[in-house]
Amino acid sequence: MTTHEALADTYLTMLNTHDPELVDAFVAEDYRNHNVVVPDGRAANRTFWAAFFHGLPDVTVTMEDLVVAGDRVVGRFVYRGTHTGDLLGIPATGLPVELRSIDIWRVEDGLFVEHWDELNLMEVFQQVGALPALGGDQESRA
Repeated sequence: MTTHEALADTYLTMLNTHDPELVDAFVAEDYRNHNVVVPDGRAANRTFWAAFFHGLPDVTVTMEDLVVAGDRVVGRFVYRGTHTGDLLGIPATGLPVELRSIDIWRVEDGLFVEHWDELNLMEVFQQVGALPALGGDQESRA
């Protein structure tokens, strides 16, 4: 396993053990996060994951793809859990949630130093009832 693969594996371990302290093992102190939900920095990343695990305390995550090219690591993940705590400002609903992500990290000196992602947040908001489903009922459109 390469260093880059090991970083992604540690990320997955952090997710499935619900241990935000593991962030220190793969995220650089001055981590740059190109994400509107999580501020820059290792501490902010750790804080985000603690809150995320509060919102989805039974979350399990599967890594479906991992691509390593040069200083980049790209992973495709599926998160499944139950919305039993506050999640991104949305009070608990008790509903099942499936979140998909494509994450791209840049590696430097053996740690992730920069991150981009694409998330299906609109679908997550629909799953917990914060947004209506788009397109209406399929039967009424027939």
